[in-house]
Amino acid sequence: MVQILKMIILVTGPARSGKSEWAEQLAQQSGQAVVYLATAQTDPTDQEWQARIIQHQQRRPDDWQTWAEPIALADRLRQLTPGHCCLVDSLGTWLANLLEQDETTWQHTVDDLLQVLQTLPITVIFVSEETGWGVVPAYPIGRLFRDRLGSLTRQIAAIADVTYLVTGGHVLNLSQIGQKLNLDRVT
Repeated sequence: MVQILKMIILVTGPARSGKSEWAEQLAQQSGQAVVYLATAQTDPTDQEWQARIIQHQQRRPDDWQTWAEPIALADRLRQLTPGHCCLVDSLGTWLANLLEQDETTWQHTVDDLLQVLQTLPITVIFVSEETGWGVVPAYPIGRLFRDRLGSLTRQIAAIADVTYLVTGGHVLNLSQIGQKLNLDRVT
């Protein structure tokens, strides 16, 4: 197998579609040492959330490193060295952890992440949720989350080498069957 040493991969799709499992399979096939960067914050009072975290943990091979990083994603990515594949699961959870940032601070956070990705000498696989396929959320915080995640996912896709859509347990390589929009700035 030929190892790809630097690549950005985006795996997106709705809840329970299989996107995390597909991303895990891609990481496993990379032939590189895998760092699983978990963005979730644990909450011992939320048993259902804890069960989801445990389910993800149980699927990971024993030789993968797991780093929990709910906030400083760009800083953690900077710590990785060549020869690694980093699986970030997930952008939506990371964004939720930072949802209270004002627009200027959020844009700085996103710009920092995008800048890191341009120079990082490793493979990074992002998992991101698709949230905008339903009704417009009734509350401002829900609309803010949906809009920020849609914009962030689109910005990552714009620089990604490969973008996959996973839905209904099926994987579509959007990079092969789709066409990128050429936009200077995604808002």
